[in-house]
Amino acid sequence: MTAERTVTTPAPSLPTAFGAPAVNSWDEFTALREIVVGDATHARLPQQDDPSAWLSCFPQLTRAELGRIAVGEMPAQVVEETNEDLAVLCASLRGLGVTVHQPAVVDHRVEFASPHWRSAGFTSYCPRDLTLVVGSTIIETASPTRSRYFEVFGLRPLFQDYLRRGATWLAAPRPRLTDELYLVDQDGLPDLGDSEPVFDAANVLRLGRDLFYQVSRSGNELGLRWLESVVRLLGDIRVHPLRGIYGYTHIDSTIALLRPGLVLLNPGRITPDGIPDPLRGWDVLWCPPLRRPAAGPPTLSEHWISMNLLMVDEEHAIVDTDQPELIAALEQRGITVLPHRLRHAQLLGGGFHCVTLDTVRAGGPENYLD
Repeated sequence: MTAERTVTTPAPSLPTAFGAPAVNSWDEFTALREIVVGDATHARLPQQDDPSAWLSCFPQLTRAELGRIAVGEMPAQVVEETNEDLAVLCASLRGLGVTVHQPAVVDHRVEFASPHWRSAGFTSYCPRDLTLVVGSTIIETASPTRSRYFEVFGLRPLFQDYLRRGATWLAAPRPRLTDELYLVDQDGLPDLGDSEPVFDAANVLRLGRDLFYQVSRSGNELGLRWLESVVRLLGDIRVHPLRGIYGYTHIDSTIALLRPGLVLLNPGRITPDGIPDPLRGWDVLWCPPLRRPAAGPPTLSEHWISMNLLMVDEEHAIVDTDQPELIAALEQRGITVLPHRLRHAQLLGGGFHCVTLDTVRAGGPENYLD
């Protein structure tokens, strides 16, 4: 891997303004102060004969269907247009007074190996996927996807700066990712075993002192156990397992926490009877039908990725401009929408929440549930 540019960060010797923590992010909706936005340069699709790639990329396709997937680098037009959209997002956030960082560019074409497997990289498009911020603590998670093993290195300069300025920086045990971790279910589709703790950070939503962890093909029970053991060291934090909600990958196109007491839910994955117990009693906004793009090759996300929004604060949201029904529904709840484009969100597998990682928000370890 080679870094082609570095992250621009404040000098380590500079004091943090007003004595605030260098990193402070406890939730998904209080006023945003600092954020990382992803980069699509060198994005590529890993070889699908790798069981971890099948599991992470196309778990609803059969082995025969995988053979028709074009792997390797994403088309240049897709990368260019995505980086244009991300640049507009960065400019908009800066215009709102938010400090914005981007990862160093990583050449994901470079191959690497462990004693058990060989892979090349994947993408730096979704910084949310592999890093979980809990208060002033940065947690690098142990992804079950082999091609993402070194992806977070593009954020290491920023994390080192945060460390120098007082943040806590942890990493989950580096997984072996041997073949025994990857199972096949009764339908002949890939599944995730429990031979070691693995999970993506995007399996987790934060609500002050409460975390929601989705058990799925991108986060196993041992990963849940490890996270529970670690956050006990960080304070009075509760972890709520979500089982049987959405068994494929991440949580943030299924549940979006909009503000205290208001949640956006995916009606294609959750029924009124299936609302997670901690959120019963909250006002539920059921996501309206979303517009689907024209049919094309298999994509990394379903059309539901368009409900993957970014809350700038409790009254403002960045939402896909191509989803007027969702925009109208949010505005009816008093949320001002800032429409933005992300033209290849479904193809690349990430909406506005996925492609960002908020490191500083105004909120603290509040108790929003009792």
